Amino acid sequence: MEFNLFEQFILLLLSFIANLLSALSGGGAGLIQLPVLIFLGLPFPVALATHKVASVALGVGATLRHLKSSKLERRFALFILAFGLPGVVLGANIILLIPEAVAQISLGFLTMGLGIYSRYQRELGQNYEPSHRDRRGMLIGGLVLFAIGFLNGSLTSGTGLFVTLWLVGWFGLDYTRAVAYTLILVGLFWNGSGALTLGLQGQIHWNWLPALLLGSLAGGYLGTHLGLAKGNRLVKTAFEICAITMGFSLVLKAF
Repeated sequence: MEFNLFEQFILLLLSFIANLLSALSGGGAGLIQLPVLIFLGLPFPVALATHKVASVALGVGATLRHLKSSKLERRFALFILAFGLPGVVLGANIILLIPEAVAQISLGFLTMGLGIYSRYQRELGQNYEPSHRDRRGMLIGGLVLFAIGFLNGSLTSGTGLFVTLWLVGWFGLDYTRAVAYTLILVGLFWNGSGALTLGLQGQIHWNWLPALLLGSLAGGYLGTHLGLAKGNRLVKTAFEICAITMGFSLVLKAF
């Protein structure tokens, strides 16, 4: 295909904005970036595969920034990967079997609910208070992460927000720490697995990837930097705004 410079600039700008917001709030890049790719003419499976590949750069950008001030626990990170990755691969393999409109409406209302719930829980995620780390708590937490991973692989839009709130609400993380896990593990590893699975199944629009990758990388780094610099209150507010706005957009898009 012909390399269109103006098209690349638009993709770069939109990717940067989407991933900046995603890095600050802990998810939601797909709710901006994926519809743009579809609007610009890509079929849904191709747009999804292309978005998945590009979104890996969000995890790279966040990882580069967190290397300077990482608070991640290695064993807990491996636990998130162990339960989430199988769900991602399973979801990516059966995506075409899911009625898209029904799934988007359900996901939209659920995403809005996450934002509203967080808004009315004013102290939620403001302090690091680990909980549910016993065997039963970890098993329940892991099964929910598997389910979110399935959604990530099959629907892609907004599931990082689910991971962020689940880490806050169930495991007692503060928002800044939860977003760090989400951006690195979901952005880099979950999305990487989904990208590989979808890439093996269908076509990736390679001509658009340079702009999308650069925008994701820069947006991920800057958004992570702002979150670390400004603290939990800003991250919580960004999460709530993104969850409510993007959930509403999903519902509208389904209609």
